[in-house]
Order: sequence, then C-alpha cells, then structure tokens
Amino acid sequence: MHPEEVAAMNVLLYIGSAVAIVWGIAHIIPTKNVVNGFGQLSTDNKRIITMEWVAEGLTLCFVGALVLSITILEGDQNPVSLIVYRASAGMLIAMAVWTALTGARTSVVPIKICPFVKTIVAILFIVASII
Repeated sequence: MHPEEVAAMNVLLYIGSAVAIVWGIAHIIPTKNVVNGFGQLSTDNKRIITMEWVAEGLTLCFVGALVLSITILEGDQNPVSLIVYRASAGMLIAMAVWTALTGARTSVVPIKICPFVKTIVAILFIVASII
C-alpha cells in the first residue's frame, strides 16, 4: 500500500472515531434533561430511560475508542484491524436502523439526525477498510 493511501485511510479512521466519541459524549451530557422531558414518570421508568440513553452514548464512545485504539496501537494494515473496522461499521449501521425506526420518528432534531451521523461514521470505517 502506498503511503498516500495509508494516510488517507488513517484520516478517515481518525475522523470517524472522533465523530463517534464526540457524538457519544453529546448523547450522554443531556441525559437528565432528556429524562425530565418525558414529564411525570415512575422512578423505574426514569431509571430505564437513563440506562438506555447512557448505554447508547457509551456504545458510541466505545466504538470510536476501539477503532482509534487499534489504529494507533496496531496500525490499519492487518486483518484484525480490518475486522474491527468492519464490525464497528456493522454495529453503527444496526444502531442507525434502530434509531431510524424508533427515536428518529420523534420531533427531536438531534435524534432525527442521529441515524445519519452513525451511517456516515460507518461509511468512513468501511471505506477506510477497503482502501
């Protein structure tokens, strides 16, 4: 692989990782406001919504950190890295589909764009894995 191709691959992976991590953090920060936005809820329902909201944010952070870590520590030109990039893309696509079928059908703008963000990051990882 030419140095230019490696550099392009790394840029895509770093951008995708950063977007996933930032989007995950941005998902977690407003958790209290999101839960309060549902109005009167039982304590159990508040805990479940909190758990699910934070779990999605942590998953996004994990996917971004995993891709970033393997790229930095092991490089982008080995079979394990390629598996991580493609599996991470698959997870992001699954999350995007789930969000499109559920939360994105609400009037909340950040949730409406969430499937697009996840899909774009997945595309970056897929493209980087085939360069």
